[in-house]
Amino acid sequence: MPDLSGFHHVKLPVADLHRSREWYTSVLGLRVDIEFVEDGELMGLALADASGRLRLALRLDPARAAALSGFDAIALGVPKREEVESWRARLDDLGQPHGGIVTGHKGGSVLIGLHDPDGIEIRLYAE
Repeated sequence: MPDLSGFHHVKLPVADLHRSREWYTSVLGLRVDIEFVEDGELMGLALADASGRLRLALRLDPARAAALSGFDAIALGVPKREEVESWRARLDDLGQPHGGIVTGHKGGSVLIGLHDPDGIEIRLYAE
């Protein structure tokens, strides 16, 4: 069987690209890599972290964004458990509500309850 090397990117639906761009860049520190314009209208964004290893796409799709509200669609990896604590402090400084840090199923640290502007939960996880 041929090998797989991981995810190329994850795509999330959003109701408002401008609002989501602001949130993902200011809260998670991602940068816009590509803007997808169709018929003169901004329809999607490709975002990446500073290293380019974490890639996330946002697609304008209000109905699907509403359907995912409250669901923990993705867990982003954090290199070390101590850094989950740093993320909690950063989110607190930004006034971003979250559910605190819990122990994951394999003993890692997981920051839960962080929601993007559409209510999609994003967890931060370190083994």
